[in-house]
Amino acid sequence: MLMHREESGMRKVVERLRPVVRAWDQANGDEDFPKERLRALVALGATTAFVSLGDEGAVTDLLTTLRLIGDADLSLGRIYEGHVNAAQLVHAYGSAAQREALARDLSVGRIYGVWNTEPAPGMRIEQVAGGHRLSGAKSFATGAGHIDKALITASRGDGGKQMVLADLSDTAARVDNSAWQVRGMRGTRSGTLDFDGMVVGDDALIGQAGDYEREPRFSAGAWRFTAVQLGAVEALVRHWRDHLIATSKANDPIQRARIAAVIVATRSAGLWVERAARLAESGSPHAIAHVLMTRGVVEEAGLLAMEGAARAIGTASFFANSRVDRITRDLGLYLRQPVPDQARDRAAAAWIEADRWVDDPWW
Repeated sequence: MLMHREESGMRKVVERLRPVVRAWDQANGDEDFPKERLRALVALGATTAFVSLGDEGAVTDLLTTLRLIGDADLSLGRIYEGHVNAAQLVHAYGSAAQREALARDLSVGRIYGVWNTEPAPGMRIEQVAGGHRLSGAKSFATGAGHIDKALITASRGDGGKQMVLADLSDTAARVDNSAWQVRGMRGTRSGTLDFDGMVVGDDALIGQAGDYEREPRFSAGAWRFTAVQLGAVEALVRHWRDHLIATSKANDPIQRARIAAVIVATRSAGLWVERAARLAESGSPHAIAHVLMTRGVVEEAGLLAMEGAARAIGTASFFANSRVDRITRDLGLYLRQPVPDQARDRAAAAWIEADRWVDDPWW
């Protein structure tokens, strides 16, 4: 009964979210940290709904939620996806007491993030009197100065990588967002936070060394950001289509041929993302290859949509108040997620080497 109630709550999040994101999609001007929109997600129950996924229905609901948010605001989608990732990691690897603390945090609307990228020489953690002292910083830290807690990684003395849930409530002086001068994804405020000298207690250490990069969760979890990106590609195609109708170009065969190719690519990307999500959340040994290949499939659909929309709409698509311009700037940056070429290479290698290829090439 408890699982049924949780799943019902997930479904309600999707239903409540649909009209909200439609309104957000029309409000294009604000590129600051999306504080009010995050509050709306809290009120809708989106920040508490997907800590654990019970069945395929729950996976579908999370996939739909990520697509809807990505459709309306990619910066918000990046922040929200990081929150879900962090909450799921704490739930998966934390102790019973840590899971209870997570539930309390989420119930009062606290927002989490995951920060792994770091400038040299990297983050370190050492045991000291009264706890564990951190040294180093995290860069490209989404939501720095705005989110409540960050799940970070730090190297221990023995070389193992330890997850640490850091409380950010008193870290304003440690944040530097000045270098985040970018064309797109401005609202993520992905700056730097200096952890030098911060001391945390035993209760901040999540799981064991190596848990953060434990497979298949580490690589396969990337399906979530492909879902956010897919939502933006779908929004771009929709705005492109609306432009053709509004400008009486819908009967132009050249325009139709151009958008037809993008519709095929986008619908195909949707099938890849759905399959990747199901494999990843079921723990399939084939999840990693599918997710890595999905990253490239979504990237190609996005690039095709951005170029096609610019050609179809022309100069009007480059004005600052254009929804197409905003999506294109944000998506262009978001698609640069780490090592996209390496991801596709790893996926191709997995397919070539798979023993199942002869019997089922599309496993």
